[in-house]
Amino acid sequence: MVRLRSILLLTLVYLALTANLRPLNILVGVLLAVGITAVLPNPGKKLQWRRLPGIIVAFIRYIFTLLYDLLVSGIQVARIVLSPKLSIRPGIIAIPSGCQDEMAVALSAHAITLTPGQLVVEIDDDGVMYTHMLNVPDAEQNILAAQKMRQELLREIL
Repeated sequence: MVRLRSILLLTLVYLALTANLRPLNILVGVLLAVGITAVLPNPGKKLQWRRLPGIIVAFIRYIFTLLYDLLVSGIQVARIVLSPKLSIRPGIIAIPSGCQDEMAVALSAHAITLTPGQLVVEIDDDGVMYTHMLNVPDAEQNILAAQKMRQELLREIL
């Protein structure tokens, strides 16, 4: 029943975004919704309304942390680009995700990849993210501290 509601809601969102009610477009919307709900895990546990304020606060903190990381990394990369004589030492480091949930690992890898100068190139079965960085010596300690904060916030959210 939950999946059927999700399919219906996703189909309606798709139709609203495309503003096209032709039968073929409706069929595409339904197929996309079925595909999305098939990929997503089954929502087995119900939302505890008492936890909702904490989840919202953690989500807002996560968004602001991500925005701050984007800003700082963007400035650092711009400085590197505009002053090519800066000595950088690119490399790949292993960052343990520290998360058991696949969704938390994926969100954490996404947050790292979004920040300029960093790119997750692989995630192994243990959740270790191998990340390419423009300047490994400067960023290694900062990225580990940021990962720990992201891990705590994602644990609260999920």
